[in-house]
Order: sequence, then structure tokens, then C-alpha cells
Amino acid sequence: MWRSSRFFVVLIAFLFNTVTIAHAAERLGIGHAVSPQDFAAWDIDVRADGAGLPEGRGSVAEGREIFARVCAACHGEKGEGKAVPGAVGGFDRLVGGAGTLDKASPTLTVGSYWPYATTLFDYVRRAMPFSAPQSLSNDQVYAVSAYVLYMNNILPEDGVLDAKNLPQVKMPNQDGFITQDPRPDVKSKD
Repeated sequence: MWRSSRFFVVLIAFLFNTVTIAHAAERLGIGHAVSPQDFAAWDIDVRADGAGLPEGRGSVAEGREIFARVCAACHGEKGEGKAVPGAVGGFDRLVGGAGTLDKASPTLTVGSYWPYATTLFDYVRRAMPFSAPQSLSNDQVYAVSAYVLYMNNILPEDGVLDAKNLPQVKMPNQDGFITQDPRPDVKSKD
């Protein structure tokens, strides 16, 4: 009896607080409804199959210039990463690590570990550069992605990326992940 009474009291308190918070937000001018434009600005995810890739293109040569100007300060001139004095870790290494995944201390980089090139584009587009995320144009993101893939010997020096060919890039560790859930599909009795 006590448990059901306590549950009822907690439920009423939760509902009361929800209504009170919503009313206070409206009355105090806190927050606002999300407009389609607001939502579109954050709805920029790219899937492994390339769904969500924007128009644009970028070459290895263009990416080399952008990387030197925008990325090398943190990731090193050759994508080797940089230590941060007094901090654990530092800035990620982007290049190398081939043949280390089965070692005790594997080197996890874009070229050795990441399964899809589209993930590189998605991450750079959303989160880089660290000091100004989402400040690169789509063409610049394609170019930086092309250059990072070139540094990992995945694209040739004259490589160009766009929405059509980026999903077709075969990453060295693309088959190193289990993509299908091996568990049986168990139906509910409901």
C-alpha cells in the first residue's frame, strides 16, 4: 500500500513540476519553439552510406592548403598529432597506425581504424576546427577530408571528393566492425 501511495505522490509532483516549469518558461520568456530553420541548422548528420552529404567538392591540393592553415596547429603538419603540455592525451593523430589494430597498444587513426570515409566528413563538418566548429564551407570540408585520406594512402594525390564518390571510398578497416546485430529477433508476447 505504501509503495503505491508513494508512487502516486511522486507522479503528481512530477506532473505539477512539469506544468509549472512550462508555465514559468512561457511567462519569463525562457526558451522558444524550434523553427524549421533552427532545426535545419543542426540537422547536418551524414550516414555511412552517404545520405545527408551536401553538394560540393574538394581536392587533395586544396585540402593541403586548408590543413596547413587551419588544422596543423593541433594535428601537426603531417597529421601526426600534438602533445599538450600538462595534459593527458593531446590532439589526435590522424595518420598512420596501419597494422597495429591487433597489437596491445593499437594506433587508432582515420586511416587505421575508422570504417567509413563519410564519418570523417561528418566529424570535420560538425566539430572542426576545435576553436570554430562548423566554420568551414562544404567545399573546404570535402578538401580537408580528401587531404587526410591522401595522407593515409587512401586517395591519390590528384584525388577529388564529392557527395557521389565519398561514400565509395573503401577504408582499410571497413570490414573490421560487426555491422549486423547477431542476436536473434525475439518477439514480444504482447
